[in-house]
Amino acid sequence: MPATVPAAADYRRRNARRLQLVLFGLLALTFALALDVSIGPGNLPLADVLRTLLDPQSATPRLSVIVWDLRLPIALMALAVGAMLGLSGAGMQTILSNPLADPFTLGVSAAATVGASVAIVFGWSVVPGAGPFIVTANAFVFALGASLILFFMTKLRGVSAETMILVGIALLFTCNAITALLQYRSNEVQLTQIVFWSLGSLARATWTKVGVAALLIALALPFFLMRGWALTALRLGDERAESLGIRVDRLRLEILIATSLLAAVSVSFVGGIGFIGLVGPHIARLLVGEDQRFFLPVATLASATLLSLASSLSKAITPGVIYPIGIITALIGVPFFFSLVMSIRSRGA
Repeated sequence: MPATVPAAADYRRRNARRLQLVLFGLLALTFALALDVSIGPGNLPLADVLRTLLDPQSATPRLSVIVWDLRLPIALMALAVGAMLGLSGAGMQTILSNPLADPFTLGVSAAATVGASVAIVFGWSVVPGAGPFIVTANAFVFALGASLILFFMTKLRGVSAETMILVGIALLFTCNAITALLQYRSNEVQLTQIVFWSLGSLARATWTKVGVAALLIALALPFFLMRGWALTALRLGDERAESLGIRVDRLRLEILIATSLLAAVSVSFVGGIGFIGLVGPHIARLLVGEDQRFFLPVATLASATLLSLASSLSKAITPGVIYPIGIITALIGVPFFFSLVMSIRSRGA
């Protein structure tokens, strides 16, 4: 009994610290949002931006239009897409037990881009009656197909984490080649749209898209958290999880479908954005560990904050020029990816 009391107290302290990190993440997210809104052509003072956001009636008509109509939808879209990619990456890394997994490195985002490109070039929908959502529907189905390939690969004996990355790279290059063929086949207008998907850009953000993305996050995060205990147990291995009564195959399939939807919607709205779903979850893992009750929210917050900061950087490099967000995230993510690979190799040595 005496040993149990200190252990319980230590557990409560760890949880309190993790909760503090979640609250700190919310503050960092708020600051990143305000910074993103303030940076742009004719930089706005941060104090004026905060005042306009908190008290719109006190702002001048010019400032109100710039903040609420022009910059805020883009800034909120950066947060929403970052959150979707972070949650998707966290889910993939957990169910595949692969620290290098995310929608970009495993080819899921590239597959979604192929689906969007097919809709753009040929107008073909793989979902009957998709109507105005043809691009999103195609992106989802192609992303789901790539995820199912990865799922069935995990069922093969002898497939290691390194092999999964090789399969993902093969999917990535295959999908990029198909996208290139579609670009060659397209006209000027279609080519412009496909290049937009390939580079990733927040420029076409609208309040409607922000609302759809926010609704998806509001549904997806509780869906993941409801399976938090099962996902935490899965990190102990399939056999241990099954001994605890968890249906491992069903859990993996559910999470893969959810991560495919998150990746597909993000790609259909802003194009391919790499490495955010890789970096954000690793930051969360360093801060709060593998307890999914805290890991999932912190991964979501960290990824959203990172993409928001990348959005600010894309506007700050050259005054008057906004670089595609996918270029910025690749420049940030590639060095991190290399350092992560080297750290894994050193631990395995």
